[in-house]
Amino acid sequence: MRLPAVVTFLLMTVVVSEHAFAQGCKPVSERTGNENGCWILSGEQLGQLPQKPMYWHLINYSTRAEAEAAKGPSGTVIDAFERIWLSTIAEAGGQTLGGTPVAEIGPLPGISNEHYTAHYMEAVSAPGNTSRSAHRHDGPEAWYNLTGKVCLETPEGTKIGDTGESAIVPPGPPMTATTVGTELRRSLVLVLHETAKPWVTQVPDWTPKGLCKL
Repeated sequence: MRLPAVVTFLLMTVVVSEHAFAQGCKPVSERTGNENGCWILSGEQLGQLPQKPMYWHLINYSTRAEAEAAKGPSGTVIDAFERIWLSTIAEAGGQTLGGTPVAEIGPLPGISNEHYTAHYMEAVSAPGNTSRSAHRHDGPEAWYNLTGKVCLETPEGTKIGDTGESAIVPPGPPMTATTVGTELRRSLVLVLHETAKPWVTQVPDWTPKGLCKL
């Protein structure tokens, strides 16, 4: 029996919240004026994705109505950092339909033929802040930095995403994220994972070496 849409949404929200709190993220509805933190903006079920190189497209629009009119089946309209964003998982290229392209991030690695869910978040942190604990994802995670610099440490080493840049971690490896440099970090974050699997899992048996330095 197919659950009503409202019940499905509520069940998904409970699952998202349980895993998100483990990573230090909270629903954006719980923000009380403090900008710092990891805030969940949306969780969108996308179904099966084409077995082609897929990218994360970010486009700005002047109004939410314009973004909604341009949204396709794998697009999500989000309000973040005082802008209206159309966030889409799609192949490279494509029309902007009146919007202002900001970034095309990818290709996103490790996409299977299973059904997928995209979680979008805001991350805001001061230099020296590190994610609460080591964790991993069963799908790719990507960042786009509006300001500041983030350093990702995995067993393979580090990746740096500076202002106006992006970073991607493939499915599987444990990681921590640290804000480095001297500027407040403001990032849009995507976790794209198979719907049937948890979107974040804690990793108690890996300890980062502290390779991300200010």
